Amino acid sequence: MSGRVSLSSIAPPPFLMGACLILGACSASAPEHRSHPDGSLAERLAHADAANGRRIFAQCAACHNLSAGGGDRDGPNLWGVIGKPLATNSPRFAYTAALKAAGGAWTCARLDAWLADPSRFAPGTVMMFPGLPDGNQRADVIAYLSENGGSPGRAACPEHR
Repeated sequence: MSGRVSLSSIAPPPFLMGACLILGACSASAPEHRSHPDGSLAERLAHADAANGRRIFAQCAACHNLSAGGGDRDGPNLWGVIGKPLATNSPRFAYTAALKAAGGAWTCARLDAWLADPSRFAPGTVMMFPGLPDGNQRADVIAYLSENGGSPGRAACPEHR
């Protein structure tokens, strides 16, 4: 034994666990072969990890529900959001004029742009989320939404083909 300690065998202190979950920085189970975070969406989705997306989505779950028929929280329910027109997924939610004005549907490419920077995607939105700068994390969240949110699996993303 060389006396070296593997960093992957050291658990982070409890006060850092929340940051690790949010940033995904402490996950020993992250896939080794990943796309470049700035690579094409198709490439990132091809290597996306829905299980990691679930862990990242935990921060979204503070405001968003992802269950069929579930109610809204501070944000709208996201069940079945992929493919739906923007600002229409929950008839009970008061969407901002900024999001309504963006128009179009929630494609995987548009979700990627929204998750990167909501205020850039829809200037004037009141969503208090700064965005996910890491493209692989965004792809993981999109894969999780695709596979667990009432959408037809990864087929919901034409970019994935």
